Amino acid sequence: MSDVLTQLSTVLEARKAADPDSSYVASLHAKGLNKILEKVGEECTETLIAAKDAERSGKTDEVIYETADLWFHTLVMLSRFGLGPDDILEELGRRFDLSGLDEKAAR
Repeated sequence: MSDVLTQLSTVLEARKAADPDSSYVASLHAKGLNKILEKVGEECTETLIAAKDAERSGKTDEVIYETADLWFHTLVMLSRFGLGPDDILEELGRRFDLSGLDEKAAR
């Protein structure tokens, strides 16, 4: 599963340096962090709406689609800071044997 994230991270890193006129990722980076964050927020909202709709309809296709968009744009944001999925997976691994309540209290 993480192979896909690793491959995508590699592609995103390469596209940061591409021509903004020929690469969506490069165009986001050229427009700056605020544009990237705008896209993350937009995709987050669309994911939330899809989840609410799925609760009523029982159809989860849109939840999957919108979550993929959210993850994609989140990876673009991470790449802005030189971070990637391994950084997040490492943090999730660190939390694995912790109680969620204990982890939150320790922050």
